[in-house]
Amino acid sequence: MNRKKVAIIFGGKSVEHEVSLQSAKSIIEAIDKDRYDVVLIGIDKQGKWYLNEKSTFLLNSDNPKLIMLNQSNESVMVVPSDRDPQLYSFKNHQLIGSFDVVFPVLHGPLGEDGTIQGLLKLANVPFVGADVLGSAVGMDKDTAKRLLRDAKLPIAKFLTFNRSSVNDIDFTKINNYLGMPCFVKPAGLGSSVGINKVNNEQELKLAVTEALQYDNKVIVEEYIKGREIECSVLGNESPIASIPGEILPKHEFYSYEAKYIDENGAVLAIPAKLPREVIDIVKMLAVETFKTLNLEGMARVDFFLKENNELIINEVNTIPGFTRISMYPKLWEASGISYTELINRLIELAIERHNRDNNLRKTIDLNDLNGRT
Repeated sequence: MNRKKVAIIFGGKSVEHEVSLQSAKSIIEAIDKDRYDVVLIGIDKQGKWYLNEKSTFLLNSDNPKLIMLNQSNESVMVVPSDRDPQLYSFKNHQLIGSFDVVFPVLHGPLGEDGTIQGLLKLANVPFVGADVLGSAVGMDKDTAKRLLRDAKLPIAKFLTFNRSSVNDIDFTKINNYLGMPCFVKPAGLGSSVGINKVNNEQELKLAVTEALQYDNKVIVEEYIKGREIECSVLGNESPIASIPGEILPKHEFYSYEAKYIDENGAVLAIPAKLPREVIDIVKMLAVETFKTLNLEGMARVDFFLKENNELIINEVNTIPGFTRISMYPKLWEASGISYTELINRLIELAIERHNRDNNLRKTIDLNDLNGRT
């Protein structure tokens, strides 16, 4: 069997850079070596792309607090081609190889928000995960919540402020509408970066100031007291949902540290201890969310479960964490799909979508148009 060449792109110009390194490490270790040859492309925090060797691509790989991309001597770029996309070496000033499919493991802005997806689309290469639109929508919490609300799916109450309107934030109005405590979040960031739970006006001001360090738009959202339930979704036109899991954080909420640094920061209850009817609703809502936001390939959908068993959709992650303590692959393992098989399926879904889209007409028959007028 001819092995396909998979380019794994990781790192990136994002505050989630280190999370991406951890996810890439896990995928590289688990990918089926009999089916795929792996090409490693690491992007540093300045946006420079490097061709890396598997044995040396990370420094301090076993320490989440110190993990770093080991910059190689081979700086590269992706070049579109009439056949397979090519890698161009700035060192040798020549094309140095091609690949069949890309697995982007770029969490956060400039990786999960449609930007890298647009580049890969222009390069005519299959890539794992949501397409340009789904990626952009899924990354922007404000846009995603508006679409879910219009689809009559259950979400928390929220308010949105951009950089030019933050001076109009009125604590009294927010308190009357959302209540206290509430959460302040950057609209376009994941991994719980820049999120704060606030209880008063002073904390609100500080939280908004911090959120604006990461994004130009801020979400202020009501606090939902409930269990944190997560569900993994896999597929293109006919997505399926995993069994749900539950996050039992030992921190005040499921913070960045609890997710990626402190192995004891949270307990992952897989499967979540839920009544059968609640499990069915979680899976149904996860798939409906996936479809509403135009997602494909993969996503993790996060919920709050209130005491009365009412479910509230919190957010989606279109490139969910793939570290050894991440919920997305763990839920599929518990649902009967191993980590390695999950990677296989995601690559197959990427190629399937690429072939489907390439069958769309790219030209207009002018004679046919004239015949209709």
